Amino acid sequence: MKIAMACDHGALDYKNMIKEMLVEMGHEVEDFGTHTKDSMDYPDTVAPAAKSVGEGKNDRGIVLCSTGVGASITANKIKGVRCALISDPVSAKLTREHNDTNVLAIGQLVTGELLAKEIVNIWINTPFSNEERHQRRIDKVMALEK
Repeated sequence: MKIAMACDHGALDYKNMIKEMLVEMGHEVEDFGTHTKDSMDYPDTVAPAAKSVGEGKNDRGIVLCSTGVGASITANKIKGVRCALISDPVSAKLTREHNDTNVLAIGQLVTGELLAKEIVNIWINTPFSNEERHQRRIDKVMALEK
């Protein structure tokens, strides 16, 4: 799977940790930055990463900032993106099964390291249910972009 990743300076450590984990799992990662802890604005990295998912250049995306809130808001502004800010394993599973989310947001300051890894693992490995009721709801949400 091709996965876009992006973060701001407040989540650089988690981006690098998760990127390494994904590569070890056999995924291809496109890193949109940031690459230093110098202060920067999360939309500058998150928007291009999310756009690559919305346009189909990457299969999924993982975006991070200190809380995950700014990254998730930014990603959800991009056409074709369904981003969920996740902080627990149950939501990671259900957001894939029910919402077919294609971008995951995580906050480095609010999610422990082991929990973040567990969330990513579950989210990456959980398929969409393909149930009619879930697809119907997704179609209604995506129609709001028009």
